[in-house]
Amino acid sequence: MDVIQSIDLITKNPDVRGGKPCVAGTGLRVTDLVMAHLFHKRTADEIATDYNLSLAQVYASLAYYYQHKDELDKDIRQQILTARKAKEEFTGGQPSLLS
Repeated sequence: MDVIQSIDLITKNPDVRGGKPCVAGTGLRVTDLVMAHLFHKRTADEIATDYNLSLAQVYASLAYYYQHKDELDKDIRQQILTARKAKEEFTGGQPSLLS
C-alpha cells in the first residue's frame, strides 16, 4: 500500500494575503515566487537567496503552481491588471519614467 507523503510548506489562511497560497510562515504568495521565476527569469537558487527561503520552499511553491496552474494563472493575470490600472491612475495616462 502506497502512503502519500505531504510537504507542509504551502498554506492558505483567509487572514493572510486574502487567503492566497503562501509559503508557510511567511506572507510570500506562491504567485510572487512564480512571477520572479517566469517573468524575471530568476532561478530557484536566486529566488531562495532573494527571499531568504530554502530551496525546498521555492520548489514546493513551483510544484504547487504547476499543480494549480489554471487557478494561479488567473490570479497572476488579475495582479497584472490591477498593477496596470494603478499605474494608469498614478500617471494619469501620461507616459512615465516607469514605463
